[in-house]
Amino acid sequence: MVSAMKALRYENGELRLTEIDRPNHADEALVRITAAGICNTDLEIIRGYANFSGTLGHEFVGVVEASPARSQLGRRVVGEINVGCGDCEFCQSGDPRHCLNRSVPGIHSRDGAFAEFLSLPPQNLRFVPDTVSDRQAVFTEPLAAACEILDQVEISASHRVAVIGDGKLGQLIARVLATTGCDLILIGKHADKLELAAKAGIKPVEVNQLKIDPSSRLDFVVEASGAASGLQLALDLVKPRGTIILKSTFHGTVELDAWRIVVNEISVIGSRCGRFEKALKLLEEGRVKVEDLIAGEFQLSDGVAAMAAAQTKGTLKILLMNSVP
Repeated sequence: MVSAMKALRYENGELRLTEIDRPNHADEALVRITAAGICNTDLEIIRGYANFSGTLGHEFVGVVEASPARSQLGRRVVGEINVGCGDCEFCQSGDPRHCLNRSVPGIHSRDGAFAEFLSLPPQNLRFVPDTVSDRQAVFTEPLAAACEILDQVEISASHRVAVIGDGKLGQLIARVLATTGCDLILIGKHADKLELAAKAGIKPVEVNQLKIDPSSRLDFVVEASGAASGLQLALDLVKPRGTIILKSTFHGTVELDAWRIVVNEISVIGSRCGRFEKALKLLEEGRVKVEDLIAGEFQLSDGVAAMAAAQTKGTLKILLMNSVP
């Protein structure tokens, strides 16, 4: 008999906590979720992004309760979120992030982590170092997305870089890019968040105080504001033949002065998921601090209230915690 579990689900335009069957897939690992993080993608999904229906959530840490790989039993893990088909060119190359038939927990064709248990293939799981707490480990997925930028472009101490957006992802991206020693600014509009960046050693700039000097534009601009206006600002800031890295995922269309990209020969790079190993190493070595980004914690049973809190303007990371049985 399959046991029931609590899950926070978005179905038929409604967000609700309900009970569903616990996952039971013989070829996958069963992970008991101890903590999960609410991100902007989760909020966009309940606004219509990705047309997803099911259990939300893709940022998590948990303990393996069952697995075909016995070495995983009882271990604390996080999970790579792209589950590939195994047969296409991307999967065969060992990188299912762009598999056309992939499933993604809480985003596409697979139930997510806002539940008591989650099912994922054993190969998607990564062990959490003993020195990394659950509250740190739950940031692995978005921190890996920040690390992905450095796999796509080479940024060094000689480069001038801006991150647009002082929210959850922007803060993480700035902290990762700061490890390169580049001349870095974080652009935002919330005094408390900009102060948080300053405490992390990152130069903050309030967007209304930003002075755009055509003679000193930037080598790289990362757009992570979650707003369509962020791309326009990125075009204002980047130098000719510079690079814009797009991180925002939001529901809706964007107006774009494409001629500026052509005339100024600007490279525009989309940037999504990253490899977890680099993120876990940064956490283990203490090179990136994350716990000051936690704005609140809720039990899974209060998941609807947690999502409402996460939607409050200016809120940083909200965690959903599962009490150990």
